[in-house]
Amino acid sequence: MLFDELSQYYVKLEETSSRLEMVDILSDMFSRAVPEEISSIIYITQGVLGPSFEGLQVGVAEKFAESAIAMASGYHAEDVVKAFRKSGDLGLCAEEFIKKSKLRSLSKKQLSVVDIFRSMLKIANTSGTGSQAGKIKILVEMLTSSSPIESRYIIRFALGKLRLGAGDATIIEALSKTYAGSRNSKPIFENAYNICSDLGKVGETASKSGVIGVGKIRVTLFSPIRPALAERLPTAENILEKMGGKCAVESKYDGLRAQVHMSRGGRRARIFSRNLEDITEMFPDICKAAFSEIKADSIILEGEAISYDDITGEFRPFQETIQRKRKHGVQEKSEELPVHLFAFDLMYIDGEDLMAKPYEERRKRLESAVSGAGLIRFSNRIIATSAKQIEEYFNNAVEQGLEGIVAKDMGSVYVAGARKFSWIKLKRSYRGELSDTLDLVILGYYLGKGQRTEFGLGGLLAGVYNESKDTFETVSKIGTGFSEKQMSSLGKSLRAIRLTKMPARVESVVAPDFWVEPKYIVTVRADEITRSPMHTCGKTQQSDAGYALRFPRLVSDGIRTDKSAEDATTTKEIIEMFNLQRKVRVSK
Repeated sequence: MLFDELSQYYVKLEETSSRLEMVDILSDMFSRAVPEEISSIIYITQGVLGPSFEGLQVGVAEKFAESAIAMASGYHAEDVVKAFRKSGDLGLCAEEFIKKSKLRSLSKKQLSVVDIFRSMLKIANTSGTGSQAGKIKILVEMLTSSSPIESRYIIRFALGKLRLGAGDATIIEALSKTYAGSRNSKPIFENAYNICSDLGKVGETASKSGVIGVGKIRVTLFSPIRPALAERLPTAENILEKMGGKCAVESKYDGLRAQVHMSRGGRRARIFSRNLEDITEMFPDICKAAFSEIKADSIILEGEAISYDDITGEFRPFQETIQRKRKHGVQEKSEELPVHLFAFDLMYIDGEDLMAKPYEERRKRLESAVSGAGLIRFSNRIIATSAKQIEEYFNNAVEQGLEGIVAKDMGSVYVAGARKFSWIKLKRSYRGELSDTLDLVILGYYLGKGQRTEFGLGGLLAGVYNESKDTFETVSKIGTGFSEKQMSSLGKSLRAIRLTKMPARVESVVAPDFWVEPKYIVTVRADEITRSPMHTCGKTQQSDAGYALRFPRLVSDGIRTDKSAEDATTTKEIIEMFNLQRKVRVSK
């Protein structure tokens, strides 16, 4: 497929506001691709150079892109800068300058999708002395051979600002329609993606081997598994009833979820976060412990990394643990903030996939595979057969400074990437008001009035993620809880992802001053959940009212860097929490 053809599909994606139409466009696009290029097409559409856990970025800064556009079109860099200030979109600037290029007479080569992808990979891998000049040269070569419309997407991709609005779930649905003939096979594609976390691999497998091949994708070392998620219930009695009268109850640690992959033979260890980011460099101590404290030759286990004071026996808050996430001074910070990894699940060991094994068997295998006496320990747990046991354990966990507990069905399999009642969290008791925090995705922002105008940010339009529709629905406007430092920092981050119109996957009846790409998560607390016609969270054709937060305020230090937009609190969770409030009030 030529990149020009791909660009025409991207124009259609940009112009549509319908998610179903977006699926049809993507499906038609995939149907035109051959197996050798489908993974490149998927990665480019995602705006990445590979699966997210590989962490590859093109790494072109705006000023270098401006230089490349000028060199490829024969204009001065100042002309490009001036046009950029006017439009706010370097992709559109590139399209404009290539269209009126003074170098049009030069010979041009038709660029394929694979040509563009390989050139972008080359840019990403160019480093050392003179690397920036080398990157500009490669970018100029692409632009001089491109059509105006191609140049728009070349520049946007190079800057990491493609913003087509196609989320992973939408791409998965399109793959199902393309290679299975309908959207009905989506669960097969979704399960494969949850196991390998690589949509390019799923697409390539589907292109070569169809749905049968996709269904055969299995766990692989160093390809992270999308983590299993927990549902919530309000009381110990509800939990025990749901679990059939018996369950395991584990402490819920307020740290960083960490999935550890280790191969002794290859002397290799990698650690992945909840949102599949490679955080290996954050935890050299855990990597070292993996080789000395794990008895297996190869393993994939899951746990919670949390800063822990060995002297006082106290757990440190999340805000301290997250300080380990840095590029410089890692060793010094690891000595200042030592962590333990509290392991709670085992998915793979010495070539054996354990995900279909019962929880209790996985836990016993975990305890046999790890010494448990060093830096890697086991999550504390009990086997409960009464609500009183669960309540006492919960109270004890809270007293230790933990978030609460997670109850687990002892016969349940590990369900990657899904929220099931085989795991149920109890973080705190409900008292008629909303006492739990919510992770909301920022959908837009307001400039504000008075003193706040100097920060360029007066408030946020925030939403939740609707898993079934792969859309983001508004649930709140947030105007309190910001420090001046937060307003300045958030304002700068949001201006960098500002959009000219509402994103295709956002459903909203209110409009902020500026829309943004659904990318950043913030933690919010509110007094309660109410019904409101102003927000789309949970709104249906049968009801004009959605769900909204009453008196929301920001409680996190800023953007949650450990979570992606799709990790936001879900519409389903909001509705469940609203119903829990009503039950508590009735019982009172």
